[in-house]
Parts: sequence; structure tokens; C-alpha cells
Amino acid sequence: MQHSPSATAPRPSEDALHECYDTALLDLDGVVYAGGEALPHAVDALAEARRAGLRLAYVTNNAARTPQTVAAHLTELGVPAGAEDVITSAQAVSRLVAEHVPAGARVLAVGAEGLRVALEEQGLTVVESAEDGPAAVVQGYGGPEMPWGRLIEAALAVQRGVPWFASNADLTIPSGRGIAPGNGSAVEVVRIATRWMRRPPEPTIAGKPLPPMHRETILRTGAQRPLVVGDRLDTDIEGAHAGGVDSLLVLTGVTDGAQLLAARPAHRPTYVSRDLRGLLAAQPQVTGDAEAGFSCGGWRARAGADSLALSGEGDAADGLRALCAAAWTAAGDAECRLDAGEALTRLGL
Repeated sequence: MQHSPSATAPRPSEDALHECYDTALLDLDGVVYAGGEALPHAVDALAEARRAGLRLAYVTNNAARTPQTVAAHLTELGVPAGAEDVITSAQAVSRLVAEHVPAGARVLAVGAEGLRVALEEQGLTVVESAEDGPAAVVQGYGGPEMPWGRLIEAALAVQRGVPWFASNADLTIPSGRGIAPGNGSAVEVVRIATRWMRRPPEPTIAGKPLPPMHRETILRTGAQRPLVVGDRLDTDIEGAHAGGVDSLLVLTGVTDGAQLLAARPAHRPTYVSRDLRGLLAAQPQVTGDAEAGFSCGGWRARAGADSLALSGEGDAADGLRALCAAAWTAAGDAECRLDAGEALTRLGL
């Protein structure tokens, strides 16, 4: 089941999504939990999907925690999981580094325990300083307590020509208090500190949406018919497109309705849902065309010269699906720049 990057509407499904796929590849922050607390409906929806036979795998760009720690946290929230069910960008970047340096090589790790453990599992030796002769520098999210000195060590090593890797480039992450800086922000600090060089280096990045993360996920899960479930267009959904697999966007994290409507083709999900209950539901069909407008449930959406218009009533998610069809059809292979503010206000989005 592959999703065309030129899709002009969310795809319908007569069967509930958990019946159509063998594995759900679920992002964590903004999908299952936010700020460490389970999001509404997540625990019950995942439990029902698991009982019905869907394998649940948790795929996160957050490299700070080990799979064991993540699994324990999920279990505490009421989502039973083992370490084997968790795939992190730390694991993906560690495999990538191991393929590029000699066995047992020294690696300067700038991050938290999850990154250090993943590197050691690949047989690499973790060091703390640019003076330790590292064969590579690896950055991963280090949490709010990461010392500034760790970024200094990374910058010094990169300036000396040491190959530079990063678990992911997410500039922000969702938290219980709002949107916080992510690992990509720390990568930018090192980039700024090295941009004076004649040929400023660039890191090799492993995490979503890039192929190393998808490869790591498939290697560890053995999924044959995976469905990527995420809240970010630029990591989860773009990563699904890059891997040639279907995706479900949930609106419980970073992406809001306006960003979804403006999505360029590689950021358009196969399916859209307010939350993880979408895993348990069939997906309604969007009908119509640009001239007559697009209908879904009790809603009709149409693209005008400057804005998107919406009429009708019913489930807000159906209204959003109709708006997606109108916006994406009008935009073609570009981003939709039509004003959707009034239409989204009607939907409460």
C-alpha cells in the first residue's frame, strides 16, 4: 500500500486502519504522550488496536532515553511495551556511524544516555572530549540539563575535520508546557560555530524523515505492511513518503489544521484523524471536484481566489478532509497559500 506523493485528498478506507496494516510505526511525542503524560484516548485506542492483532512499534527521533526506559514509561502510562518495541534515532545514527568508522573506534557523543548506550551496543567507544582522538562526533538530544561545554567539544572536534553525525535535525519538540528546542537547535549551535571555515561541514543525519531511520525501523520490526502514525509533517509524514509507505497524521502534537492544508505533496498524509482513535476507524471518502467543491460527511469545501470556503456541519475531521481536498487540488504540486482561517475556526481547529 503505497501513497502517491501527488495525492490531492486523504485516501478513504472501507475497513478500519488497524485491519489494513500489520504494524503501526508510532511516533511518541505529540502522538502517544506530551510532557510525559498520555494524550487523551491514546491508551484505550492502542489497547484496542493491539487486541485486534496490530503490532505496535514506537519510533522516535528523541535520542535521549534508552529503549528500555521508553518502554518502562509507556508501560507506566498503561501502554504495555518492551524494549524491542522501541526504535530510536540514537540506534539509527549509531548503526550509521559503525558503518563509517573502524570497529571499536572512539566516538565523541554529545547527548544523553540513550545515545551513549546505542553507540556502545554497536561496539564503539564513547569519549567525552575533542582531545580524546574521536573518529566521529555524534549529536543527540541531551535534555534540558545538557552542559554547554558538550557543544564546545563537538564544535572543536568538527573544526578539526572529525566526521559529524546527528541523530536528527528536529528544531523543536512538543512538551507539556509548549514547543521546546530540539536536537536540531543544538546542531545549529555547532553549525554556527563552524561556519567561518572555508568549507563549512554538514552533519550526516539519521533520523526521520531520512532513510537510515526507516531502514532501522524495518530491520528491527520486520514490518511488511507498516502504517506510520505521527504528528509532524516534516519528519513523520515526509519519512513515510521517503519510505514508500502509508501514513496517518494525528492533530495532537505539532501540526495544526492550517499547516496541514498548506502541505506540499511530500508532506501530505494518506489519512487524517484528530487523535489515535483514527487507528480504529474506517476513513470516509472525499467526493467532488474543484468546480463543484469537495464533500466529506456533512461538509462541503471549495477553493476561491484568495481563501477556502466551508459549509455544512458534522464531524470536524470530515470537514478538515474536505478542506484538504480543496486546498491540495488548488495547489497541485506546490504549497497551498489560500486563507483558511474562517473555515478552520468553524471546525474548532
